[in-house]
Amino acid sequence: MERHDLLHEFPEFQEKLDALKASNHHFKALFDKYHEVEKEIHQINTGEKVAIDEYAHELKAKLLHLKDEIFTHLRS
Repeated sequence: MERHDLLHEFPEFQEKLDALKASNHHFKALFDKYHEVEKEIHQINTGEKVAIDEYAHELKAKLLHLKDEIFTHLRS
């Protein structure tokens, strides 16, 4: 299964990702939460962790919401 870390999702924003992580506490928290949720989804998708479908769908929705919020910060 392919991972979806933010550096691969937004390669054109690598420098801005690094700058925002270093200077914006809210953005850093979003970044960390995104990677925490993405890791859990990956574990479910690979069978390393077991979860009911409803929980997996909730995680995916949360990941998309985090990604959208992060992208809003990157565009500004």
